[in-house]
Amino acid sequence: MKNCIIVFGASGQLGHCIKLISQQQKIDNILFPAETEADILDINKLKALFEEYRPAYCINCAAYTAVDKAEENIDTARKINRDGAANLANLCEAYGSVLIHISTDFVFEGNTVGALGEGDTARPINAYGLTKLEGELDIIAITNKHYIIRTSWLYSQFGANFVKSMLKLGIERDELKIIADQVGTPTYAIDLAGAILKIISSESKAYGIYHYSNEGVASWYDFAKAIFEISNMKVNTLPIRTTEYPTPAARPAYSVMDKSKIKSTFGIAIPYWRDSLITCIKALK
Repeated sequence: MKNCIIVFGASGQLGHCIKLISQQQKIDNILFPAETEADILDINKLKALFEEYRPAYCINCAAYTAVDKAEENIDTARKINRDGAANLANLCEAYGSVLIHISTDFVFEGNTVGALGEGDTARPINAYGLTKLEGELDIIAITNKHYIIRTSWLYSQFGANFVKSMLKLGIERDELKIIADQVGTPTYAIDLAGAILKIISSESKAYGIYHYSNEGVASWYDFAKAIFEISNMKVNTLPIRTTEYPTPAARPAYSVMDKSKIKSTFGIAIPYWRDSLITCIKALK
């Protein structure tokens, strides 16, 4: 299958969502190889894939996303988030493929209120964000044919995520304390998957960095409250400060992103976060 789309990190949450949407859209030139044959740290296996398929597009969903563990395991996080991204970028440059790479709002410090644009200064405050930024910079240095898509607070009916954790804890406990002073935007991975495939179908050459999250603003407390309300679960949800729930990795206090560039460039309509949450919870049930 020459000139196809290859999804790396296909077994993860976003990979599953891309597979679901591609099936719904009857896209048949897209491959979801297992990690055993598409390990982004294994140059020989990657070269074999590129040589066999000569992909038109590569979507990199593979990442080290354990934010707190990255503080102790920064070398491992860096290998995956920086070196793995660079491996794909080098092969995309060599074979003329377009790289679509998924990054994060955690590249920002998040200490000022205001929608973050693609050109705003990236200044990570944790190891995860740093290694993701390093991956972005390596991609930019290696190949011009790239789309770097920063997203935030990803969830879906697949994999481990905040929505599924809250639904599980809501069954186990009558009361939960949730951080209320970290603000961002929950993003339904199904919506992001649709946006990625729309970029590909556009055949655009407007390469660069783009922001994608659902519309609106929420704290983790708002997010949790919405999950329980939509699910008709009676859980006493209490707001707390970040200082009351210390974690190894610092988090941005405010990481709401400006999506006007991706909307205007590709004509993408982005749903409101709560509407997409309703859709996800229906799918889970």
